[in-house]
Amino acid sequence: MPTVPPALPGALKALDAALDSPRKPGIPLGNWRWLVRQRMGGVRDALVGEAAGSDDGWLAARGGSAFRERNALLSRLSILGPQILETPDVEATRIELKRLVVDIQRHVQRINDLVYDEVELELGGSE
Repeated sequence: MPTVPPALPGALKALDAALDSPRKPGIPLGNWRWLVRQRMGGVRDALVGEAAGSDDGWLAARGGSAFRERNALLSRLSILGPQILETPDVEATRIELKRLVVDIQRHVQRINDLVYDEVELELGGSE
């Protein structure tokens, strides 16, 4: 059964808060970049810890899709990691990271829906 790692919601919240914190020129901007990069690492570690998809019949395809989606999210995260530290256009990268946070939140919801459907299948739904 696929599961969302317990650390993922907190890691996403910490990254989102870091992205919204003030970005001032000079040393504060460097500190902001480093903080965001550290929070990205927490999200990455939590995503890597996500359990594999379902092997159960019709849920297997959805579980496989969720696994591929997770890998795509990890890929985007790894591309943005160096960018947040090096890019001169911090705002564009920040906006891209905010989009990624929303996409990971949607992924978490899909995993939770899959878990719910799997439990409902095991227990026998109302239908």
